[in-house]
Amino acid sequence: MKYLAIIPARGGSKGVPKKNIRNFRGKPLISWTINAAKASTLIDDVILSSDDPEIISVAKEYGCRVPFIREASISQDKTPSIDVIFDAVKRYPSFDWVVLLQPTSPLRTSFHIDEAITLCKNKGVMSCASVTEVSQNPYWMYSLDKNQEIQPLIKGKLPSRRQDLPAIYRLNGAIYICNVDWLNRNKSLIGSKTLGYVMNNSDSLDIDTEEQFNV
Repeated sequence: MKYLAIIPARGGSKGVPKKNIRNFRGKPLISWTINAAKASTLIDDVILSSDDPEIISVAKEYGCRVPFIREASISQDKTPSIDVIFDAVKRYPSFDWVVLLQPTSPLRTSFHIDEAITLCKNKGVMSCASVTEVSQNPYWMYSLDKNQEIQPLIKGKLPSRRQDLPAIYRLNGAIYICNVDWLNRNKSLIGSKTLGYVMNNSDSLDIDTEEQFNV
């Protein structure tokens, strides 16, 4: 089985201008993901998918292969990640698995990547996504009706103690792993039998705003 790591990094970030190459603890933000991918013992090749010459130049400095320039049609604000993956898979059909590593998750390490891939192998599943437990549990959340009266988001009798609440997880955006054949059939990164690889909150930072960058 051959694993292809894809690092998607288009230009034109609006929330944090030039965030993919902005200085993050002494190095460009994207370099943390490149280094983690290259240090993985299970990934066979690491490539960048980008339309931006500046990002491409920085990625090459850190040893990431950039075998093609991403077309403008799949480099828009609303372009879904799945389109970027299909583009790379079409260009490199010899790989059995793809590992999507977004550069906005700089605290994800090679240990996390290898552990998630190993989880897929051991469980014999076709896809896996990294998750983290939410700190604000939806069992204690409310909506407001048209009269501005509080309505519980989840109906029924709810636990009164935090310790009794069921654990709830969210996608943290750090790692997505898919078998290529499964991905071509499913047309989505997440399916009914996708496994969740659990990461702690401190490693799950996903940078989309100036505030998150500062944190």
